[in-house]
Amino acid sequence: MSVTLLLAALLAGNRPVGAPFATRSEVWAPTAMVASSHPLATQIGLEVMRQGGNALDAAIAANAALTLMEPTGCGLGGDLFALVWDPKTRRLHGYNGSGRSPRSLTLARLRAMGLSAIPSRGPLPVTVPGVVEAWFALHARFGRKPMAELLAPTIRYAREGHPVPEVIADAWARSVPLLERFPGFREQFTLDGRAPRKGERWRNPNLARTLERIAEGGAEAFYRGEIAERIVAYLREQGGFLELEDLAAHRGEWVEPLSAEYRGVRVWQLPPNGQGATTLLMLNILEHFDFTRIPFGSAEHVHLFVEAKKLAFEYRARHFADPAFAALPVAALLEEGLARELARRIDRERALLAFTPDPLPLATGDTVYLATADGEGRMVSLIQSNFRGMGSGMAPPGLGFVLQNRGEQFVLREDHANAYAPGKRPFHTIMPGFLTRGGEPWVAFGVMAGDMQPQGQAQIVMNLVDFGMSLQEAGDAPRIHHGGSTEPAGQAEAMADGGELHLEPGFAETTVRELLRRGHRIVAAPAAVFGGYQAILRDPETGAYAGASESRKDGQAAGF
Repeated sequence: MSVTLLLAALLAGNRPVGAPFATRSEVWAPTAMVASSHPLATQIGLEVMRQGGNALDAAIAANAALTLMEPTGCGLGGDLFALVWDPKTRRLHGYNGSGRSPRSLTLARLRAMGLSAIPSRGPLPVTVPGVVEAWFALHARFGRKPMAELLAPTIRYAREGHPVPEVIADAWARSVPLLERFPGFREQFTLDGRAPRKGERWRNPNLARTLERIAEGGAEAFYRGEIAERIVAYLREQGGFLELEDLAAHRGEWVEPLSAEYRGVRVWQLPPNGQGATTLLMLNILEHFDFTRIPFGSAEHVHLFVEAKKLAFEYRARHFADPAFAALPVAALLEEGLARELARRIDRERALLAFTPDPLPLATGDTVYLATADGEGRMVSLIQSNFRGMGSGMAPPGLGFVLQNRGEQFVLREDHANAYAPGKRPFHTIMPGFLTRGGEPWVAFGVMAGDMQPQGQAQIVMNLVDFGMSLQEAGDAPRIHHGGSTEPAGQAEAMADGGELHLEPGFAETTVRELLRRGHRIVAAPAAVFGGYQAILRDPETGAYAGASESRKDGQAAGF
């Protein structure tokens, strides 16, 4: 152990939490909890429950607030996925609120444009926004308070303004140079051509008017009528292909969650077109190794984790897509025999260098995750995103939001499961997580940021189960990220030498040296690669809730 880490460990022994890295205690409350990536969104969710709403109401209200307050990670132009633990049915319900590609655009037409990949920004990657329909579908089944009441706090903040926190201000400043060239963006998402600074008040009266129309007219007000017409007219002017019929036909889908058991804890995910099953496969592989004998942060811990990730991501790259367009072997991927076979492929002394690269540039992007829980035992795990931070840059005038660029994730190759097709949902990165023990709800959690999400969720589960960390420590612990080049042309070369291993500060020098000896290529990475995290844990003995929100975001966990 290095002198620095030894001193940190000795000092940590004087703190109640006792961890050798920067962390704090969990937040505990007896009745209700909200954990989100913005403190005002958390407070809005709590107030909804104080006024008689439930956890689902709180989740919608908090998510609505984030579409205003954290446009760098989400918005009305994006998609939504959710897991809801219902105490009445005593089971987990899943909702896939992702939108589809334009029906008037074909793979042949994209190829005729000379494209080898759909661009990150502009009109071509725009798919139908799914979030508004998802709010109303979730609310119809589980909500209690009128939608107008749930949207009212965000409408007020959109008109009166709110101060922008530090992490969001930084992401906003990095987004403006990328997106300001697109009509409608500069006018609606800058202050005289620049991003709002930390502490500056931000208003979005256009979004307030849009939300008022939705509060009055429901999802129909978004997918038909004036809002839809403005979206389509704007995209047509920019060379896009989304039509009124695409918006009017949109419906999300109730889906049966997938699960796998990891050392007595059942881990739950949504099925493809999302990537949640990647976490389940990673954990199935890792269960074949005895982590009671492997310390957190050791070279053996990092090495086994990264090798399991490489093998699981092979299957993600080949098979995850919209199940309406491809037969996906999801059940086979979760069989014990496959995990045992993949675990045998891991050389405990040498890094795997040759493996199938993912054809999509997924390492970047931003997202918001939130969890809520109420006094009846209802728990919600919800994730929402535009992709690549503020999305496509397509900001229809007068509406106050940016359209997502999820279509970038399609592959322009006919033989791929995720090949572009009209009316198809793209492979999706966002994935809410949930844990149960003995059939009882335990943890609603999520980790943000592109291909970090399955890697981050697997690390949270290991931190809780293998390393005995608290809910807060599990998120604050230094993270591992493995990937390749974020440029499509560079991926094959990057993956041919085992890809890039990124380690957050906090891993010992001896660990780094041993990983290098085993053949890992360790490269510095921006902090955003490691994502953010929120979670809520239910104590099975008392029914009380613990909440966690870590310092990589501006977030807050709070309860009453």
